[in-house]
Amino acid sequence: MRIGEIADTAGTTTKTLRFYEDQGLLPPTERTPAGYRDYTPETVARIDFIHRGQAAGLTLAQIRQILDIRDRGQAPCDHVRDLLDARLTEIEQQLAGLAALRDTIAELRDQAARPEPESCNPDQVCRYL
Repeated sequence: MRIGEIADTAGTTTKTLRFYEDQGLLPPTERTPAGYRDYTPETVARIDFIHRGQAAGLTLAQIRQILDIRDRGQAPCDHVRDLLDARLTEIEQQLAGLAALRDTIAELRDQAARPEPESCNPDQVCRYL
């Protein structure tokens, strides 16, 4: 399959495919006598895996590690589990930070709901922030 066909089938762009190849996410492809890239149908499954990894919040470097393990003929399951554990921890920390931020903003909003313009300090822009 040529690059445009594989891009359409995989739901991506030709530019992305070239980038993935440059980054080692896709193996170098065979070339036609005219110099066109000639992808195999298995490439679609690999691109789909890359997209699923990105959707899970993995970096392209992490996805490349997983693919490298698989390309060496090993099952990457343990490595994937460790990456997902780390990602889950990151998300839980982000959620805790967002909850704290929500509480702070709610408190500031509540204070601003009872404005007292006469008590504003002219040296401050706004005392609620």
